[in-house]
Amino acid sequence: MPEDEPSGLRRRAVLGGVGAAVAASAVAPVARAADALTQPGQARESDFTTGWRFALANPDGVTDPGGRFTDAAKPAFDDSGWQVVDVPHDWSIELPPTDKGTSSGSGFFRGGLGWYRKTFTLPPSLAGKRVSVEFDGVYSDAHVYLNGELLGNHPYAYTGFAFDLTGRLHTDGRTPNVLAVRATNPLPSSRWYSGSGIYRRVRLVVTEPVHVARHGTFVTTPDIAAGRGTVRVATDVVNDSGASVTVQVRTTVTDPAGRVVANGSATVAVAAGRTATAAGELRVERPQLWSGEKPRLYRLRTDVVVAGRVLDTTTTDFGFRYTEFHPDNGFSLNGVPMKLRGVNLHASQGALGAVIDPAALEHQMRLMLAMGVNALRTAHNPPDPQLVTVCERLGIVMMVEAFDCWRTGKLEYDYHRDFDAWSGRDIAEMVHAAKNSPAVVLWSIGNEVPDASMAGGPQIAADLIAAVRAIDPTRPVVMGSDRYRGVPAPGSPQDLILKQLDGLGVNYNTAQSIDGLHKQYPDKFFFESESSSATSTRGVYQEPDLLNTGENYTPGKRATSSYDNNLASWTFSGEYSLKKDRDRKFFQGQFLWSGQDYLGEPTPYDVFPVKTSFFGAIDSAGLPKDAFHLFRSQWTTAPMVHLTPMDWTNHRAGEPVAVWVYSTVDTVELVLNGKSLGVEKFDRKTTADGRPYLETSEPVGDDKKDPSGSYTSPNGGRGKLHLTWTVPFEPGTLTAIARAGGREVARDELVTAGPPRAVKLRVEAPGGGVVAGAMTFMTASVVDARGVVVPGAEPVLRFAVRGPGRVAGVDNGRQELAQSYQQPTIPAFKGLAVAVVAATGGRGPITVTASAPGLVPGTITLPGTPLGQRNGPGARAVETAVVPAASTADASYSGAPDTLPAAMLDGNPATGWSNYYVKQATSTLNAVSRPRAEDWVSLSWPSAQRISAVTANFVVDAKLALPVAVEVTHRTARGFEPVRNLRITWGTGSNDPTSFAFDPVVTTEVRVTMTARGFLRISALLAR
Repeated sequence: MPEDEPSGLRRRAVLGGVGAAVAASAVAPVARAADALTQPGQARESDFTTGWRFALANPDGVTDPGGRFTDAAKPAFDDSGWQVVDVPHDWSIELPPTDKGTSSGSGFFRGGLGWYRKTFTLPPSLAGKRVSVEFDGVYSDAHVYLNGELLGNHPYAYTGFAFDLTGRLHTDGRTPNVLAVRATNPLPSSRWYSGSGIYRRVRLVVTEPVHVARHGTFVTTPDIAAGRGTVRVATDVVNDSGASVTVQVRTTVTDPAGRVVANGSATVAVAAGRTATAAGELRVERPQLWSGEKPRLYRLRTDVVVAGRVLDTTTTDFGFRYTEFHPDNGFSLNGVPMKLRGVNLHASQGALGAVIDPAALEHQMRLMLAMGVNALRTAHNPPDPQLVTVCERLGIVMMVEAFDCWRTGKLEYDYHRDFDAWSGRDIAEMVHAAKNSPAVVLWSIGNEVPDASMAGGPQIAADLIAAVRAIDPTRPVVMGSDRYRGVPAPGSPQDLILKQLDGLGVNYNTAQSIDGLHKQYPDKFFFESESSSATSTRGVYQEPDLLNTGENYTPGKRATSSYDNNLASWTFSGEYSLKKDRDRKFFQGQFLWSGQDYLGEPTPYDVFPVKTSFFGAIDSAGLPKDAFHLFRSQWTTAPMVHLTPMDWTNHRAGEPVAVWVYSTVDTVELVLNGKSLGVEKFDRKTTADGRPYLETSEPVGDDKKDPSGSYTSPNGGRGKLHLTWTVPFEPGTLTAIARAGGREVARDELVTAGPPRAVKLRVEAPGGGVVAGAMTFMTASVVDARGVVVPGAEPVLRFAVRGPGRVAGVDNGRQELAQSYQQPTIPAFKGLAVAVVAATGGRGPITVTASAPGLVPGTITLPGTPLGQRNGPGARAVETAVVPAASTADASYSGAPDTLPAAMLDGNPATGWSNYYVKQATSTLNAVSRPRAEDWVSLSWPSAQRISAVTANFVVDAKLALPVAVEVTHRTARGFEPVRNLRITWGTGSNDPTSFAFDPVVTTEVRVTMTARGFLRISALLAR
């Protein structure tokens, strides 16, 4: 961030100048008044986000049952019973998740029909002014009314829009104006969680009749020569007066320190009711370039002057930088070669839902920076302008994307319904909104659109490309696609579209297919717009010796392995994606799918309450997974080392634990309780074009398409991006020490935790950056007496706030979570949870306490801030206890959705529990179906029972076998303990009962642990 900038983000104005001309005589819950416009003429635009009233007309559909809201747009409509809200607002995240009428795609959240109303007055001084209202985004199909009159509608949720209010407003200072917005979210309308409502900012814009048009300034820096830079400015001036005028457009450039470095002016005649463009160039001596390391921003001030009077002033931030996407040499910024180390991110913000908050956006992007990210793809829609601001101030380049579909839809209610009528306007809005940002380097016309392989696709692409280039011919136009995994046939729609594009983002391509495309289209540049998509759950590990593992479908245990080894049929491991990108100089880079888990698309599960994705390098709460450290080890250069698994507690004595180490250093020693377990080293290798890297040399077996069976780089290298040890578990301290030249440069340490003792609170400041704003992210850790996080602790944490703040949302990163995020309590997951605390703009400190029964609470105090909203996120949160479903049968692992533990109790011998699974093949890996070495099943009761035997009906066939050894344990106050005098009577045939008898015990749970050489299936389980 430039040194002259404050630590908080400066708000980016789409139209230019920033102001706060709307004062809050805001609507209060009990005493309602209209907002009053004060200090007229001092601000071009006014924040219009407070004092709204909201009613959820129908959460289950877009109709108005009973016609209760037929007159909701009329000024006289009684909205006194509506909720008071500040926008941005997302009504879906405030509703409890449910599997009734929803789907996993929406994260099991509802949408429906909602209404917003805002009442305000305007002073007589605004008579004769031009007044408009601007929305950055409404989900979706916004219909906007003023004083009962429909101004118009805007279907697309991800582009901004404005309506002219001039001539329709009361400006006597007394008569209220009523702005009403109708928004709908018909399900299914999105493949991921979208949120619902006015989820982005709203502004009131006041100008003279002669003014700069909306998005009317375009700044480019076409010539950056040694010692000087050219600033080319095009300014669209609107004349809404009744007479022609001669306008002088004065431009002033200030550098990052605020010093004036250039001035210019141009004169243009503008006819009445018309728009004209004033163009000019300025020279800046010794311009400071915008880059990832030093994202220096300049500011252009534009004054519209008529007859010596300044009628309008806007400001536009821009940067000096130049880029190249070379088909052979890759991407460069300011002449410096660099790979795109990118991530995909959807627009939602975890526990905040779709609500756009600048501090939350900065927090998220600083987490990405800490992983080594330098690029963001706005998947799969135009971003909020505030996200563009964050990226340009943090030095992150952007691929801004327009649509997830064109004319052919993917869901019943997605954008395909509006594409023909609106796509030209929406893609133009996308370009206009971000065209001045130095962060934006690519425009994308779509993602995985079905039309790309249809006859009409090339013409659609041509129209979209032309619409982009008509506004901005300076940046390449690309798309992201899954329809180029082979070289297209000549003349096919894919071929014709690619020939029109400047470059192509491929999704989930093998190394071989990437090489084939590069050879066939040597004048196009290629990158991976979606890479890897390996799934993982923070702190969960499974079968590290397998390159692809099955999933556990047992309720309460639906998770995936963090050993970079859980892959869907179309995906790749993170290591494979990193290697194929690294080894190809021509490849511009990659965008990992995804930077963070997001609500919806919970692959590989499709069952309530699994409601977030598993793809992220960090979880939905913002807590890093092991994948974060894998990419960090390849995308950063500072010494680092990371131990996987992140748990040295929940293992049995002597159990062999696969320990992986990610590091940017070639030599690592592993030490357990002071005893060295040996030193492992990466080999130092060099790509075919001379770039150094670290990798082991053992064949991985990760690419069945390669003749060797392993991914092989052009230099012949094969290997892993991690070091491995197998360590018999022993409680204590496990340490990884990274050394360079014999000197320790980094270490990571895991300590066996004792019983939970306390809750510890800390404020997250990723990468050492300070995120100032109305939202603060804090992590609660359940720790033992020594302060060690207890990875198995999952007590319910309660967050309480004193002072001018509130809990805006809570999350623990667990994908299988039935509860709402909008409440002050949440169970810890793997010992951790996160609370988002929102300031309410009052004076005094904000004190946050996290507590749990039987634990010492943790407290932290934050300084107060004038920022914040009284009725923003979390203001309507209601604590709702989530009662777990009664489960009398459980299992360590269930291999399929229809072989769950409950099937052992349904009395049907044709159904039952099983650990049998088949993991589908991927494009580089064979299918997997390997018997598990050990699993357990159990029976439990609400109150203690006296039992002396368990009977299990084992199914035996060509795939299923009897266990070779069985242990029966029962729950005690000390944990599970073996029963005494176990006696086994094996059944004589398939599905015959096998009896496990033992000395009587009184317990609430009995567990049967089975060692096996084949898969297991039990059709009935009974205790007596």
